[in-house]
Amino acid sequence: MSPPLRIVIAKPGLDGHDRGAKIVARALRDGGHEVIYTGLRRTPEQIVRTVMDEDADLLGLSSLSGAHDFLFPRVCALLVEAELVDVVVFGGGIIPEADRAPLLEAGIRAIFGPGTTIEEMLAFVSEVSARRASGEPSGVGEGGDWTWQGTGAV
Repeated sequence: MSPPLRIVIAKPGLDGHDRGAKIVARALRDGGHEVIYTGLRRTPEQIVRTVMDEDADLLGLSSLSGAHDFLFPRVCALLVEAELVDVVVFGGGIIPEADRAPLLEAGIRAIFGPGTTIEEMLAFVSEVSARRASGEPSGVGEGGDWTWQGTGAV
């Protein structure tokens, strides 16, 4: 097992559905990681501040409202602006296939949709840990084109 990481799970925007985010947060916690859930209706600025304050390694963004195409890239840009370039960002929720490429180009490293297993999420986090340990770029602003290629993700 990889060493425990600090992971922030956030619900940007006005989306009021957080059951999936809470399930992911609990699963990652049960997998041995330290997880901070921000709660509902956070602005991109609030989310980045939480990542900074919590010294997070990863940030998971959840959206079921359709606002992912604006909010996810905005969070990524703010992370880079705040020099938090090594934070690995992943997304989840209802994200149409046509919307995925621009999100990956913005710095999202994985997109998990309905039906993704807990094992898949934990495998992603283990891969992130291994990449960080070997110095391979994986953070939102570190360059490189790595994205998670497991089943259930892009």
